[in-house]
Amino acid sequence: MDNHTLSSSITPMYKICVSGAAETSHCGDQAFAQAQEVGREIIRHNAVLVDGATTGFPLWAARGAKEEGGIVIGFSPAVSEREHQKVYRLPTEYHDLIVYTGFDYSGRNLLLTRAADAVIVGCGRLGTLNEFTIAFEDNKPIGVLESEDWQTDDIIKTMIAKSHRGRGKIVYSQDPKELLDKLVILIAKEKAGK
Repeated sequence: MDNHTLSSSITPMYKICVSGAAETSHCGDQAFAQAQEVGREIIRHNAVLVDGATTGFPLWAARGAKEEGGIVIGFSPAVSEREHQKVYRLPTEYHDLIVYTGFDYSGRNLLLTRAADAVIVGCGRLGTLNEFTIAFEDNKPIGVLESEDWQTDDIIKTMIAKSHRGRGKIVYSQDPKELLDKLVILIAKEKAGK
């Protein structure tokens, strides 16, 4: 049985949010491939990908998830599909379902991270850091994708070190598969109450 058949025949266990920059010019040449592989690995790890129904890193992850035969759920800042496309100028492709929150970006970020069992942070900007801090405050499992092409992982490590709030439930890796392996263990522990 191949991965596509396997992933579509098993009920997904977890909802994993992908957080990252909608505008990715600062993310380096490998960001597209890394994001797609994150999306594929989420599906290979028997999970649903959840994202902000936006462009850039999350959209590329959604594309990878769909190529792997998985389910993708987006949370839009808009109140309707029309506003999503016309006002926010956001895509709908690579998504099975989009929830139109009507809460602009900051409200969307809160609902998005709270709807997920865990959050993966890729190359990002301020909105990504907002989603990270919400997940951290909620004590959710977090996976940080490291890369020499962007600084998001380094910024998060500095924030954690200087915040004096403990290490949180955070795992790091440059390899999407290894990152998901580690993150799924954290989610399983969380669900088991450990």
